[in-house]
Amino acid sequence: MSVVLLARAKEVRDEGSIIEIVIWELSEPLPPSTHCYRYRLYYGSGGASRVRYDNERGKGDHRHIGEQEEDYVFTTLEQLIEDFRRDVENWR
Repeated sequence: MSVVLLARAKEVRDEGSIIEIVIWELSEPLPPSTHCYRYRLYYGSGGASRVRYDNERGKGDHRHIGEQEEDYVFTTLEQLIEDFRRDVENWR
């Protein structure tokens, strides 16, 4: 499987929180996902994960809001980033 890094960005905010976005394009889907992307979007503060979106083999697309984990319905990269940013703003 070939992998191409599409985006990697990390921002450390003044209050010490961290936002990190990493997105790869894959030559084939990572089951059970049906799209050809692998991603990790993270927001944390004080050493704790507050909001995280990711997909992994066997688990698929999901998000973590605090201690809660739930399935995430992936549609587009743009929507993924928009949903992540909205959840970060809601957390803050």
